[in-house]
Amino acid sequence: MDELLRLITRPAGAPGAGADGVLAWLRTRVDAEAAVVGTDGAVTAATPGFPGEVLARPEPAALLGRLTAGRLASAATGDGPRALRLERIGSRAPYRVLAVLWPRPPDRAGAALAARVCGVLDLLFRAGETDAARREYERKARQVRLGVFMALMAGDILLARRMSSGARPPLLDCERLRVHLLRCAPADRDRLARAYQDGAGFHGRALMVRCPVYDEHLICLIPDGEPLAGELRALVGENPAYALGISTDQPLTATAEAYEQARHALAVARTGEDRLAGYEGREPLDRLLPPGPAARWAAALLAPLEPLPGVAVEVTRLALRFPRAGVARLLGLSRTTVTAHLRRVETALGMDLRTVGDRATLHLALALPPGPPPADSRPARAEPPAELPAEPPAEPPAEPPAEPLAALLATEAARRWARALLRPLAGPEQARVRATVHAWIGANTDVRRTALALGISRTTVTAHLRRAEGLLHRDLSATGAGVHELALALRISVSSPVGDSGQRAQ
Repeated sequence: MDELLRLITRPAGAPGAGADGVLAWLRTRVDAEAAVVGTDGAVTAATPGFPGEVLARPEPAALLGRLTAGRLASAATGDGPRALRLERIGSRAPYRVLAVLWPRPPDRAGAALAARVCGVLDLLFRAGETDAARREYERKARQVRLGVFMALMAGDILLARRMSSGARPPLLDCERLRVHLLRCAPADRDRLARAYQDGAGFHGRALMVRCPVYDEHLICLIPDGEPLAGELRALVGENPAYALGISTDQPLTATAEAYEQARHALAVARTGEDRLAGYEGREPLDRLLPPGPAARWAAALLAPLEPLPGVAVEVTRLALRFPRAGVARLLGLSRTTVTAHLRRVETALGMDLRTVGDRATLHLALALPPGPPPADSRPARAEPPAELPAEPPAEPPAEPPAEPLAALLATEAARRWARALLRPLAGPEQARVRATVHAWIGANTDVRRTALALGISRTTVTAHLRRAEGLLHRDLSATGAGVHELALALRISVSSPVGDSGQRAQ
């Protein structure tokens, strides 16, 4: 029996592991074929020589029904010269059954050994059920953590609390956090999340979320003072393949901004010597534009989206941050559906979201706080009741017309922002990187076209862009806020190659 117990402790998938290994062991000991019959009456494991048709005959089939229902503990029947013995496995209905077919009636020792094997199989199946329950728990815990994270990304703390009712993560009682974005091997993400997970499925006051878009990203929401922040830094020091980007301290409602900061910081960390970087960016452009004119411009630009379903706008928001395949995975939609929503938005706005100029323009409009709707889209005022004396209605103050985007980008605040963002590329030692960045934006972020335009290899283009990420402290992935900011900064600057990209949106 010691040898049999060693069999069931082998890792799943190893030779001789599982029920098949137990049945093979029994066959060598009693010279009989054996099978395990599941609770539904189907054979789930068997030795190679076990004839499945034996169990389909009337008498064995009837006995199996009584055994799986718990009305019998064991039964025996004949099949010509062969002897078939059925043993109930376990003590909870519905039951599995061990079927052993001897070429001749078994002796007492053989029958006893088959009965003891039932106990071993019961342990094996219970262990498998425990593993399955643990995996299901882990899966649901991941779903809850992701749901909480997505609610925080939308700035909706109340929704995050409702999604985790009964086991609210302590993070939601914190006022501020930093996002630590760890780049690691995809297989390491679950291992790390389990290593720091508590009994409620969270991580103390922190929250670790497997990124649903980028397979190598582990998103960690950590309030200041949590030991996990230091442990992540130590992990990066111990693992040369890891990198860590850290946001600034942000309110819980600004989780989305903190996440974008961590993405920018990670882009710098990937090429840094210690593979660790904090966000060093400045105020985004949307906070520096004159509030009234900027809000009116955004309201006029986005007004055609009012008749569209909310999901189309949400898909578009995400598609300005992530690749379309990632958006589909994040929302549980097909890529075809994502593309259809984007086309509806493009048609409504008269834009082409495959171009970096239009993407940057729309990203800026969506980032601005909502302003008053255009005058022609306001609901008509109610007429006064007929019985009241007619008085001339007071005219509301006329709203100034929305300024074109070009006027907003020509403000001194916008020019200062663009100069500050591009300053790291200004020196003569960065001339080649600067030229590559200009050409890359001019080529609509197409590396191949950029290489052809400059007469250099695509590898060199990519190397220059990685260098620019470190200098600008921006993530220059083909989709993302960093590229949109770069496109706007180049458009503002005198030497911008972007030209009139996005002029239709003005």
